[in-house]
Amino acid sequence: MGLFKSDVGLMDTIRCDEKSYLIWKWSPSGNRGNEIRWGSSLRVKDGEVAVFVYKQKDGTMQDYIEGPFDEAISTKNLPILTSIVGAAYAGKSPFQAEIYFINLAQIIQTKFGIPFFDMYDPRFGDFGVPVSVRGTLTFKISDYKEFIKLHRLIDFNLDDFQAQIKDAVSRYVKDVVVDLPIKENIPLVQIESKIELINETVENNLKTRLQEKFGVDLTGIDIGSIEIDKTSEGYTQLMSVTKDVTSATVIAEKDAKVKDIADKQRIEVENYEESLRIQREEAQYAQHKQTQSSNLGAFQIEKQAEVGVAGAEALGHMGENGAGSVNLGGDSTGGTGFNPAAMMASMAIGNVVGQNIAGSMNNIMNNNSTPTESNKQDGNVDPYEEVKKLKSLLDEGIISEEEFDKKKKELLKL
Repeated sequence: MGLFKSDVGLMDTIRCDEKSYLIWKWSPSGNRGNEIRWGSSLRVKDGEVAVFVYKQKDGTMQDYIEGPFDEAISTKNLPILTSIVGAAYAGKSPFQAEIYFINLAQIIQTKFGIPFFDMYDPRFGDFGVPVSVRGTLTFKISDYKEFIKLHRLIDFNLDDFQAQIKDAVSRYVKDVVVDLPIKENIPLVQIESKIELINETVENNLKTRLQEKFGVDLTGIDIGSIEIDKTSEGYTQLMSVTKDVTSATVIAEKDAKVKDIADKQRIEVENYEESLRIQREEAQYAQHKQTQSSNLGAFQIEKQAEVGVAGAEALGHMGENGAGSVNLGGDSTGGTGFNPAAMMASMAIGNVVGQNIAGSMNNIMNNNSTPTESNKQDGNVDPYEEVKKLKSLLDEGIISEEEFDKKKKELLKL
C-alpha cells in the first residue's frame, strides 16, 4: 500500500517536449501551482535530468533523476520526499515541488561582438588604432549539480544567461587581443592574420573560466574576424611611420647583403690565390725531386763533396784540440811532434762515411733500375775491400777488436 491515496483524479505525465532548450520548467495543468499528484508518471529522455525542488522553511532540497527514465513517481525514486512527506503533508497527496528539466546534450551557440576599441603597435605606442572583434562560442551543461549551485533555477532565463556569458567572453577576448601584440611582438597591422593564434589562446583559458563562473563547458569558440578601422587617423599615421621604417630597413638589409656578397667574393679570391700558391710550390718541389732522380750521379758526387767538406772541418776542429797537428817544439809549450795515427783515423772514418752515403745513393738509383750483384752491398762499395781497410786500422791499433768485429758483421751482413 502506498503512502498516498490516489483519489484526486487523473494523474499527470511529467515530461519535456521542447525541441531546443537548456533549462525548462514543467508546470501542472490547471491552476494548481506546484502541486504534484502522487502516482503521476515521470519521463526523462536520455541526455536529460529532471530536478525536483522542494522548498522548505529550513532550506531548499532537491532530487535528481537522470534519463532515460519512465516510471511512476514514488518515494523509491524520490529519496528526499520520503523524509519530508509525513511532516509537511501528513501523508496526503498532492505534494509541493518545482520540476526543472536540464538538457545535458543541448549545445548552445552564442554570437558575440566587441565594438571598436583602441589598440597600439608594440613598436609605436603613440598611435591608437580602432579594432573590432566578432565571433561565436558554443557551450553546454555537463555538471548539472555544480550549475545549480551557481544559478537560481526558479527564475532562470536563457537569454539573460547567454548575455552574461557573452559579456564575460567579450571582456576576456578583448584582453587577449590587446595583450597579444605585446607578448608575441606582433605588428598591429598584422593582427588580422593572427586569428588562429588568438582563437587558440582564448579557448585554452576561457574554458576554465566559464566552468568556474557559470558551470558550463565551452565546446568551442570561433573568432570570425578582427577588423582594423583603416579609415581612422591613427591607422594612417601608423602606416606612414611603418612605411618609413620599412624603407629604411630594406635599404639597410640591401647594404648588408651587398657587403656580405663582397666579403664572400674577397674571401673566395684569397682562398683561390692561396690554393694556386700551394699548387705552385708543390709542383716546384716535385720537379726538383724529379731532377734529382734524373741526375742521381751528380747528386751523389755533390753529397760526397759535402761529406768531404764536413770531414775537413772536423779535422780542423781536431787541430784545435792538438790532435793530428805537428808541433816540433822550439817554444815554451814544448813540441809533441806529429800525430799521424789520429789523422789517419779521421781520414779513414771520413772515407767510410762518405762511401756509405755514396752507397746509399747508389742503392736508391739501383732500386729504380736493376738489382745489384749478390756478392756486393747496395751501391758500388765492395764490402771485402772495406773489411781489408778496417783490418789495417785494427793492426795499427787505431780501432779496437770489438769495433772491427761489429763493423765487419755490418759490411758482410753476418
